[in-house]
Amino acid sequence: MTSFVGRRREIEEARARLQQSRLVSLLGAGGVGKTRLAEELAVRSARAFRDSVRWIDLAPVRDPAALPSAAAAALGVTDQSSRAVMDKVIDQLQSRHMLVVLDNCEHLLSAASEFVGAVLASAPEVRILTTSREPLGIAGEFTYLLPPLSTPGDIEDCRAADIAPFESVSLLVERAQGVVADFRLTDANAPAIAQLCNQLDGIPLAIELAAARLRSLSASQLVERLDQRFALLTGGDRAAMPRQQTLRALIDWSYELCSDTERLLWSRLAVFPGSFDLEAAEAISGFGALSDSPVIDVLDRLVGKCLVTVDRSTERLRYSQLMTVREYGHELLELSGERDELYRRHLEHYSERARRSSLDWCGPGQSEILAELRIDHPNLVAALDWALHDDSQRAAAAELAVSLRYHWIAGGNLSDGRTRLERILLRLTEPTRERGDVLWVTAWTALIQGDRDAAREHLDECTAIATALGDERLRAHADHWAGIHAVFSGRPDDAIGLFRDAIAVHRAVGDTASVLTASFEMGMAQTYDGRLDDALETCRDVIAVADVHGEKWNKAYALWVSSVAYFHLGRGDDAVDAAQQALRIQRDFKDKICTALSIEVLSWVATSSGDANAAARLCGAAKGVWHRLGTSVAAFGPHITDDSLSSERTAARIVGPDEFAQLATPAVRLTIEEAVDLALGTPTEHRAPRAEASPLTKREQEIAGLLAQGLSNRQIAESLVISRRTVDGHVEHIFDKLAVSSRTQVAAWVAARAHPPAVETGR
Repeated sequence: MTSFVGRRREIEEARARLQQSRLVSLLGAGGVGKTRLAEELAVRSARAFRDSVRWIDLAPVRDPAALPSAAAAALGVTDQSSRAVMDKVIDQLQSRHMLVVLDNCEHLLSAASEFVGAVLASAPEVRILTTSREPLGIAGEFTYLLPPLSTPGDIEDCRAADIAPFESVSLLVERAQGVVADFRLTDANAPAIAQLCNQLDGIPLAIELAAARLRSLSASQLVERLDQRFALLTGGDRAAMPRQQTLRALIDWSYELCSDTERLLWSRLAVFPGSFDLEAAEAISGFGALSDSPVIDVLDRLVGKCLVTVDRSTERLRYSQLMTVREYGHELLELSGERDELYRRHLEHYSERARRSSLDWCGPGQSEILAELRIDHPNLVAALDWALHDDSQRAAAAELAVSLRYHWIAGGNLSDGRTRLERILLRLTEPTRERGDVLWVTAWTALIQGDRDAAREHLDECTAIATALGDERLRAHADHWAGIHAVFSGRPDDAIGLFRDAIAVHRAVGDTASVLTASFEMGMAQTYDGRLDDALETCRDVIAVADVHGEKWNKAYALWVSSVAYFHLGRGDDAVDAAQQALRIQRDFKDKICTALSIEVLSWVATSSGDANAAARLCGAAKGVWHRLGTSVAAFGPHITDDSLSSERTAARIVGPDEFAQLATPAVRLTIEEAVDLALGTPTEHRAPRAEASPLTKREQEIAGLLAQGLSNRQIAESLVISRRTVDGHVEHIFDKLAVSSRTQVAAWVAARAHPPAVETGR
């Protein structure tokens, strides 16, 4: 969200290394700008890769064992099977032509090395760019040591024109203007700015932190205070790089400039592994010495000091800290004696959020609930992992994991959820209500993954606990998922009775969400037991109740079940209408299972109506979604599998096996969003291509356009009624951002944006 200043030579050299090697590591001291350079390289290299770029941020990952899961989430791996996460990542990447950026590796060097080695060995067209303070130490690794920004050095009696070309000066001036709008580099302040950039060793993070102080200090005052601080902080680790010592000195000094309440909040914010919102900051940090100071006021001051960053991409702002600043906060937290208290409050806060999400699930805000849980996933998982490491928090861990059941299932975090649920079962061994709840939620995840044997064991134990405790509600959940087990095992008649028993109890205790879920699942059992009219009636009831509550997740599944029943009744138009309604809902929910099942039905209808070409494409699209899920239609039972296979064989017989494969194969490669577009009759080739975001501001784009017309800087200044000096600065920034060195290259860039190449489809 800030401009990219300088680094032309570094970009060219790093890009050259990326062309030479499949693994390039950007190395450098903390705060030197490794991540920012990697971002710029990724943007400028994206077009060279058929499948573009994927970014994996390891900063929030503390446990080396969690690296594959973090990578899977960043790569969009939606495989919900019980296979090892690393195997799923390899499957996702092995046929991709892609650049993968692995950011902030230094605290996970061994795990990162293993991950990168495995990817490079199995995915021949993937190239990897890492940022780290140390090399990974893998054969074939090209390293690039990122230097600081260029500094003026010892220039006596310097003037503004003398130091303006240096990158550190450009960065300082531009960032200072962000906090002091009328800040300018002048002959009067040039000596102080030169000295400031020199003393900060050209480290971008140090410069940005210093620039924030220029709203309350002059450049010369800032230099005076820096001199004092660095003189006091020269006795640290002599083995550390000077730049690291300097950055540490600056952050120490930033700490000294904070009030007591600001220091306290800084340390407490270290409990967040990633971003957080104001509500979380207030609930977790607003106690003790911060009870009398509104957290928002203290947080605002930290934002003003550039110690907290703000994400303004949505109406509900989110906050985070740069990694170096957060690491400093961790040290403060360890020294404060508040660590356990903060993590306990963090657990309590996110447990309450999860509890509210499950209680509010059956209502109009479902898609928003899922979106918020996805954003808070790092905090939710961190809270759960902390609880799992504290024996006194076993019950709290169980409650949190159960409350997150819709996050695990509908939110696409099935593997993360099941892994932690199984870990809870290993620790929570007593036959309690808490263990019973974990058992049926774990069984739910196992059933979706096609692991029916494990699900059966969990459900049998859940039933036994419910019987021993005389807990009808718990027994209803056991019966409910035993019903799905029966459907998936080919026994729909047995399932119907189990569903009816469960629904009666769910309804009696007021659990409308479970009533709706068990009811559409009973509709599925009725469909495959030949009771098609009963199935449609059941689904109509689900849809009616869902509409009363503004509920859409269960409604989408009821529409899918209706489409299957309509198909078996020979009512193709009704089947298509119901399946497409389900898909439109899933655009908000992004529930890949319902998406795949609905596309399946559309393929069957196309076959039965004689449109084998459409059937082949839809069949391919469905297979692609199933593949990304890491499961197949077979996980949902023999009856639906027979429907799927029968339709596919018929369509292949009509058009011929070779033609069927030619039609289906491109559709397999569609993204899930593209597959939905195809199923809804708006295939990818009908969508307008999205314009690539410009790295230039609106004013810079305007000036670039005038440059392309051949105007000189003086002519541009006259045309826009601005100073020649302002135009000179804008032109320099344009050259920096586009990594070009001539006006001809700027003109070529403008022409390329005006006439973009045709978008290739089918990938």
